[in-house]
Amino acid sequence: MMLKDEKTAIIEANRTSENDTGSPEVQIAILTKRINDLTEHLKTHQKDHHSRRGLFKMVGKRRNLLGYLQKKDIERYRAIIAKLGIRK
Repeated sequence: MMLKDEKTAIIEANRTSENDTGSPEVQIAILTKRINDLTEHLKTHQKDHHSRRGLFKMVGKRRNLLGYLQKKDIERYRAIIAKLGIRK
């Protein structure tokens, strides 16, 4: 579970303007943090299939956002991929 301070730090690090909280870069960064946390949880709780389904849904949502960003602006897409270390 992500704390408010962690989420605020992620938004600060990935925003594109002063009041930006919902750009694709911010959404992708938040989803990446949640995916990484849930992946660690599933390493110790292999039979937690409900959380696994949530993980798959988050990965799909992040993939859709990355596809949108790739079509919209390839340079922003490449920057966020490199910054977060996502392989695609």
